Amino acid sequence: MLSTNVLVLNRGYVPVDVTTVRRAFAMLYQGIAKVVDDQYLTFDYHSWSELSVKEHHDSVGLVDRLVRVPRVILLQIYDRMPMRTVRFSRFNIYLRDKNTCQYCGEIFSRKELNLDHVIPRSRGGRTSWDNIVTSCFSCNRRKGGQLLKTAKMRLLNVPRRPRWTPVSVYTLRRGHYDEWKPFLNPIDFAYWNSELEQD
Repeated sequence: MLSTNVLVLNRGYVPVDVTTVRRAFAMLYQGIAKVVDDQYLTFDYHSWSELSVKEHHDSVGLVDRLVRVPRVILLQIYDRMPMRTVRFSRFNIYLRDKNTCQYCGEIFSRKELNLDHVIPRSRGGRTSWDNIVTSCFSCNRRKGGQLLKTAKMRLLNVPRRPRWTPVSVYTLRRGHYDEWKPFLNPIDFAYWNSELEQD
């Protein structure tokens, strides 16, 4: 349980990271963060540890009682935004293309895929987000150094740079908890984080 995930928000309630329950408890105890519950109330370590644990709550055992596992914490002094650009890496290309050959549409394990230049390098193609796709070995051999039209092949999706934040990448990879949804859903997020008009 201590190695399961907790969503980390900055002071503006924007997701900035995912940490472990162990680290979240350490941050709570040090006063660096507070827990955010499903009613958007915040709790410091002492007040959180005094809440009762119901059957549907995950919990960890202390010497004298059970303590609810926090799933969302709010940093008390951090207001920065996560970096918005996604690193151009093999991992992120495979993630963007969902481990799917962009020519035949089959899903493969990563070891059964490689990266292919849509416009071959020998024909001036660049190594960039908009010219690299995942391809199975068979399709890659079939296409070779040809252009798509010559090889009589087509792309399933036009390759482009993803617009993920680190947190959304993480949730695409591993899933998330129901308590995270209001902070990851753009509509809910906009509702809860829109500035209200003052009288």
